[in-house]
Amino acid sequence: MTSFDEILARILALITENAAIAGPIIGLLAFAESLIVIGVFVPAVALMIAIGGLIAAGVLELGPVLFWAIAGSVLGDWVSYLLGRWIGPSIYRRWPLRNHRAGVARARLFFRRFGFISVFLGRFFGPVRATIPLVAGVMQMPSRTFQLANVTSAIIWVPALLAPGYLAGVSLPLEMLDGWQALGIAAVLFVVPFLFAGLVARFVLKRRPTRSERSDPSAP
Repeated sequence: MTSFDEILARILALITENAAIAGPIIGLLAFAESLIVIGVFVPAVALMIAIGGLIAAGVLELGPVLFWAIAGSVLGDWVSYLLGRWIGPSIYRRWPLRNHRAGVARARLFFRRFGFISVFLGRFFGPVRATIPLVAGVMQMPSRTFQLANVTSAIIWVPALLAPGYLAGVSLPLEMLDGWQALGIAAVLFVVPFLFAGLVARFVLKRRPTRSERSDPSAP
């Protein structure tokens, strides 16, 4: 069975060996990572941190990576939103979402309480990231409002993922550091952009739903 590290190494090798078209490849990966269900199987966080290191090393150009990664992320969330808008509440009862009722319920609660902000923050919080766009579609969130949150969050999210690897690559002699030191540095650089979003989302998801939220007609 192929391990996570092997999958990541193969993807990075593909990108490195095809640097001329690395942008579209990364965009496709970002698109897949943002799709409902499929995104669970794409190692986006580790991949984007590693790509940041390749940019710092001069293997890849920053501009195309940013453009394609942002475009792929926006498109992936948009497709999930359109699926929810097209199918409606019945999508909650279909495979595979019917096997993840708790996760869907958390995403619904998050969206009902915060609307626009939930779409923006949801991209930074793993448990609801891939589900929030779908819920926004089911709840008939106006397309213009959704896209504003979708695009602005992607513009922040992609650089935040690239930053740890990039900053480490341009400013730190990692070959002189042992594994634990390198891991600690990467963790610090990675946590800061996500800390606020994660704390807010976690607080919201722990609160009990109100009576009106429990009577949501779109519930599965």
